[in-house]
Amino acid sequence: MDSSSGEPSSRIFHHTGFRAYVTAQTCSSLSFQIISLAVSWQLYSMTHSAFMLGMIGLMQFVPSVLLALPAGHLADQYNRKSLILGGQSVEFLAAIGLILMSFLMPGSAVLLLSLVFIFSLARAFEGPSMTSLLPALLPASVLSKGMATNQVFREAMVIAGPMAGGLLYVVSPALAYGTAAVCYLISLLVMMRLKYQHEPLKPLPMTLRNLFAGLDFIVKRKDVLGVISLDLFAVLLGGVTALLPVFAHDVLHTGAWGLGALRAAPSVGALVTGIWVSRNSFHRHTGLIMFGCVAGFGVATVVFALSHNVVLSLLALVALGGFDMVSMVIRGAMVQLDTPDAMRGRVNAVNSIFINTSNQLGEFETGVLASAIGAVPASVIGGVGTLVVVGLWMVMFPQLRRRQQLSHSEMTENV
Repeated sequence: MDSSSGEPSSRIFHHTGFRAYVTAQTCSSLSFQIISLAVSWQLYSMTHSAFMLGMIGLMQFVPSVLLALPAGHLADQYNRKSLILGGQSVEFLAAIGLILMSFLMPGSAVLLLSLVFIFSLARAFEGPSMTSLLPALLPASVLSKGMATNQVFREAMVIAGPMAGGLLYVVSPALAYGTAAVCYLISLLVMMRLKYQHEPLKPLPMTLRNLFAGLDFIVKRKDVLGVISLDLFAVLLGGVTALLPVFAHDVLHTGAWGLGALRAAPSVGALVTGIWVSRNSFHRHTGLIMFGCVAGFGVATVVFALSHNVVLSLLALVALGGFDMVSMVIRGAMVQLDTPDAMRGRVNAVNSIFINTSNQLGEFETGVLASAIGAVPASVIGGVGTLVVVGLWMVMFPQLRRRQQLSHSEMTENV
C-alpha cells in the first residue's frame, strides 16, 4: 500500500454524491441495527422461544436469496437511485408498522415476523442498486478509499446501533422503532438530493438467461471468480461468530459482559483498520495483500480457538476484524472495477447470494461440527481450513496472486 499517491482520503468527501451516499448508508445502517436488536428482544419477550428467534433469521434469509437475481436485473435496467428510494420507502413504512404494532398489537409474534419479512424484502430489493451505485460516484483511483470509508461508518453503526437500540428499548419499543423510522426518513431525504446521472440502456426482458448473466460473467472472468469464491469458502470455513456464547461461557468463563465484548471486538478491529485503509491506496502487490489478509483471518481464528485468556481472545478477534476489513475492501473494489457498469447489478446480486449463503451455512457448519467434536477443535479446523483455501486459491488463480493494482485499467496505465 502507498499513502503518498492518489487522492487524499479527506478529499473524497468533496464529491457531493459520495457524501450523500455515505450519509444515507450510515443512517439506514443505524436504523437496521436498532430494529434488529429491538425486534429480537421483543419477540423473545413475547415467546421465550429460541426457535422464534431463528425465524427472524429465516425471514431475512429467504428474501435475500429469492429476490437477489431479479433485483440485480432491475439495477442494471433502471435508475438505481429510484430503486434505492423505493426500497427505503418500504423500510420506512415497515418501521412505522412496528411502531403501530407496539401500541395496538404488542403481543402478536406473527405480525412482528410479517413486518420483518416485508422489511427484508425491501432490503433485498434495494441491495444490488445500492452496491452498484458507489462506483458511479467516485473516480476509480479512489474507489477503495471510498469503500473503506463507507465501511468504517457502517462498522461504527454495528457497534453503536445495538447499544442505542438497547437504551431506547428500555424506555419503550415504540421509541426504538420511532428513532429507526426517523433515521430512515433522513436517509430518504438525503438520497433524494444525491446527484446521479442514469444512462438508460436497451431494455432486456427478465429471462433466465438475463437473470443468470451475472453468474455467467463471474465464471468467465477468472479474477472475479477467484475473488468471490475465495470469500465464499473462507467465510464458510473460518467463521466463529456463532460459537462466541460457547467460548464466553465454557472456555473463557466470563459472563454476559464478556460475550458483549467478544461480539464487539471484530467490529472494533474493522473500524480501526478501515480508518487506516481509507487514508491509503493499493498500488503494489494487491493480490498478495488480499491473500495475506485472508490467511491472517485464518491464523487469528486459530489463535482465538486455542486461547484461554480473555485479553488474548479479544486481541485475536480485533485482528480477525482488521484482516477481514482489508481483504473485504480489496475484494469488493476488484469486483466493482472488473465489472462493466451495465453488469454491476447482476454481478453484485450473485455476490450477495454467495455472501449471505456462506454466512448462514458457515454458522450452521460450525455449529454442527462443534456439537460433534467441541467448539475448540471445530474452530481450529475452520481456521486451518481457511489457510488451506488460501494456498489452493493462490495456485488455482495465479493471475490473481500476481495482480498489482485493484483495476485492470490501472495496470494498463502503469505499464
